[in-house]
Amino acid sequence: MGARHRARGAHARQRPQSRPLRKAGAAYLFVLPALVAFGVFVFYPLVKTAYLGFFTSPPAPNLPSHYVGLTQYRAVLSSSDFLDSLWRTVQFVLYTVPAGIVLGIGLAMLANQRLAGIRIFRTIYSSTVATSAAVAAVIFFTLLNPQVGLLSYWLGRKGGSGVLQSSSLALPAVSVVTIWQNIGFTFILMSAALQSVPDDLLEAARVDGASSWLRFRSVTIPLLSPMIFFTTIVGVIGGFQSFGQIDILTQGGPNNHTLLLIYDLYQQAFKYDNTGYAAVLSVALFGILLLLTFMQFWFFQRRVFYAR
Repeated sequence: MGARHRARGAHARQRPQSRPLRKAGAAYLFVLPALVAFGVFVFYPLVKTAYLGFFTSPPAPNLPSHYVGLTQYRAVLSSSDFLDSLWRTVQFVLYTVPAGIVLGIGLAMLANQRLAGIRIFRTIYSSTVATSAAVAAVIFFTLLNPQVGLLSYWLGRKGGSGVLQSSSLALPAVSVVTIWQNIGFTFILMSAALQSVPDDLLEAARVDGASSWLRFRSVTIPLLSPMIFFTTIVGVIGGFQSFGQIDILTQGGPNNHTLLLIYDLYQQAFKYDNTGYAAVLSVALFGILLLLTFMQFWFFQRRVFYAR
């Protein structure tokens, strides 16, 4: 009897230890499909792309590639073509992201008023969220046409070279298209964030004598800061990956003034069959976005107010 009692006690002591192991095994089993998909479609292409950057592409399709190590990385990342395309991409992001956030907040503030028929304006402001980059580019390509475009007529260039053919206006024009196409998404996010701003805080600030601008700056903006932070990160990543509007409107022209980093990568890979060069640009783009994301997290860490 004593031996049987001790065996039961030992079995009871082992049972609680085996349950966490079974739970952990079940958890890994459920996560395994996602890990496999992530490895096949994310990690493997990333490693393969970095590996291709060590080889130079042959001038003819049937010739073998040559291993050059880090020589191609150093040559591409220090070339004037890469630095110029990177600078144009940074300019494009600076044109589109801040302006898009400011316009999104402004439209959200206007649509947040309790007025008759305001829902119509909310629908209009958010309508571009259903517009793809290709559709937006085609719309503005017609509006900016130098012969029949209404915007070209207003700008005094009817029958002339056209906005998209101007070295100084092409990149700002493409930026306007991008802002218009993304404004619906930004408006929806900011409108949702405004709904979470407590009315009693705004009313208390008004009773204390704060002006409309002071209430907006000291109450509304801090409570919108998490959404502004999110929109900034998404906007920067989207700006570095903008492709459709460039391909339809300018194809990188005129004189490479709209040749952004992602479009340069596309041309090297599919137009010139220079896969090694394109692989280096892909790795560089990944590294730049990763660095910028970390920098934004560091910068906004103490500037974002999370209400409790």
